Amino acid sequence: MRGQNVPVVARTLVDNRVSFSPVPPSHSPTISDIDGYTQDCKRTIVNAMTIDVEDYYQVSAFDPYIEKNDWSSYPSRVEANVDRILEIFESKSISATFFILGYVAQQHPGMVQRIASLGHEIASHGWKHYRVTAQSPKEFAEDIRKTKKILEDISGDIVKGYRAASYSVSEDSLWAHEELASSGHLYSSSIVPIKHDHYGIPEAPRFPFHVNPSGLLEVPVSTVAVNGKNYPCGGGGWFRLYPYSLSRLALNSIVEKENRPCVFYFHPWEIDPDQPRISGLPMKTKFRHYVNLPKMEGKICSLLDDFEWGRMDEIYLKTPTLESLTNM
Repeated sequence: MRGQNVPVVARTLVDNRVSFSPVPPSHSPTISDIDGYTQDCKRTIVNAMTIDVEDYYQVSAFDPYIEKNDWSSYPSRVEANVDRILEIFESKSISATFFILGYVAQQHPGMVQRIASLGHEIASHGWKHYRVTAQSPKEFAEDIRKTKKILEDISGDIVKGYRAASYSVSEDSLWAHEELASSGHLYSSSIVPIKHDHYGIPEAPRFPFHVNPSGLLEVPVSTVAVNGKNYPCGGGGWFRLYPYSLSRLALNSIVEKENRPCVFYFHPWEIDPDQPRISGLPMKTKFRHYVNLPKMEGKICSLLDDFEWGRMDEIYLKTPTLESLTNM
């Protein structure tokens, strides 16, 4: 909250003490900041629009039913869906950050080049959507370096950001930030400060913070605090399940009442209601994946119209507060 001291949350791992150091809310990026000039009129906060680029059969929820070695046997729809997203963004003059699987980039290099050529940020989503909690530090280090290299080789851009598969940086895997920092990443968006059956660190700060001792910047996906509990409002199944008006209300409260940018995410398969159905799924998994797919594109378009959007790196790595903290 503005005007309040933000507590530092501490977590202890096996041999290392890891602390979360929230970034002070003294400066929120605005349209004028990103454009490189200032105005005296009321300035509008720019929020971060992000896309986790993976195909419909590559989601973590399908891991028990689809072997990663069998991915090539499924018809790919990711490139067509990304092209549709690019069309929508171009029609609304929006730039965004695309967190791309290395495997997908290897299969669709032209798609990655198109994303970069249109002015969007290329960021890493890991190689083949392995959860961080399922990898050793050595396996994780090899995974992120391999992904970073192929994305940079294809796009010609420097990869600064990373997002873990299914936000799988947990209390037991905070070592991942040190590996990310040592491999040249400047920020992560891999922790959600909620309690969830598959991910989340409820006590983590809701807004950007540095993970010590690595100093890496962590930018959580948006949540709204209600009666001392955090609720997700930054995309995913929650955005598809509930009426758009509820998401707009929650995001607007972050922007207007807390004077903070929002971080929103979605997947290309979420705008594809005609995707092939995977058989043999339990009811809960099926519901979470397929609920309201036909409505998703319309909701996204409304979201793009109602808020200002930009790239993660331009919002969180170019503001005076973050530059000074990063260079310390």
